[in-house]
Amino acid sequence: MRPILMKGHERPLTFLKYNNDGDLLFSCAKDHNPTVWFADNGERLGTYRGHNGAVWCCDVSRDSGRLITGSADQTVKLWNVQTGQQLFTFNFDSPARSVDFSVGDKLAVITSDPFMELTSAIHVKRIARDPADQTGESVLVLKGPQGRINRAVWGPLNRTIISGGEDAVIRIWDAETGKLLQESDKESGHKKTITSLVKSADGSHFLTGSLDKSARLWDTRTLTLIKTYVTERPVNAVAMSPLLDHVVLGGGQDASAVTTTDHRAGKFEAKFYDKILQEEIGGVKGHFGPINALAFNPDGKSFSSGGEDGYVRLHHFDQDYFNIKL
Repeated sequence: MRPILMKGHERPLTFLKYNNDGDLLFSCAKDHNPTVWFADNGERLGTYRGHNGAVWCCDVSRDSGRLITGSADQTVKLWNVQTGQQLFTFNFDSPARSVDFSVGDKLAVITSDPFMELTSAIHVKRIARDPADQTGESVLVLKGPQGRINRAVWGPLNRTIISGGEDAVIRIWDAETGKLLQESDKESGHKKTITSLVKSADGSHFLTGSLDKSARLWDTRTLTLIKTYVTERPVNAVAMSPLLDHVVLGGGQDASAVTTTDHRAGKFEAKFYDKILQEEIGGVKGHFGPINALAFNPDGKSFSSGGEDGYVRLHHFDQDYFNIKL
């Protein structure tokens, strides 16, 4: 499994996302330019130029026609994936942290950071089929959680929105009314900031990563804690294999503490855990800084990681990976 090293960003990576077909990989970084790559050989296809700050997050429509990106420049932009043309810009009063298309791509959920006296918020926007009809109005705005909301995604059938962030609580909201339906309890929940949240391929469960050095698997409908994966470093990114019962955790200590330690001590590897047995089954080394982003190809045969070192590493699994038996 020799990784393909993809160098196109000048600053640390923040987010990785494969399209639905698994042939394109989109990367976001602090260098203002979201980039698209061929997912099989790591060749760079192009960049999306227009943001004026770090790009924190992106999502791509099911037909790979539209890209949505959220940035620290207080905007969320819609792009034509093929041409790189900007289709629309949503303006906010604070940095946009997370973006997620609904099933059907008719809605997008966006989270905005706390800023000055503004609290963090979750915004639901309508996405028009024709860019000419696009408006910036929010269908729904949710407020309430303390601190930053690092991730908000759609629940099953777009009926709910699942959010997690700095206050370490996972919340499930009604996407129609904005009512808070459930929140994770303090006992079974995370103890520190939730950094990442990813859904399973069928949407029945989701995985959260946290600075409390653990990742947790939750039932989407009942918010029951199913599994906990304990590691020895803060978790910045999580991913779930769509093919095998594997979860991957990536992290490392905070960027500010990196320079004070030897790179071997920083533990900058992607760790694989057995989803059911909750035990570590392997690791993939390579990054020279904490791992900030992880993504599995929808076919489950490759995964990519993005680091503080500015590189994206693309790993195609060997045949023996699929024969792992504990």
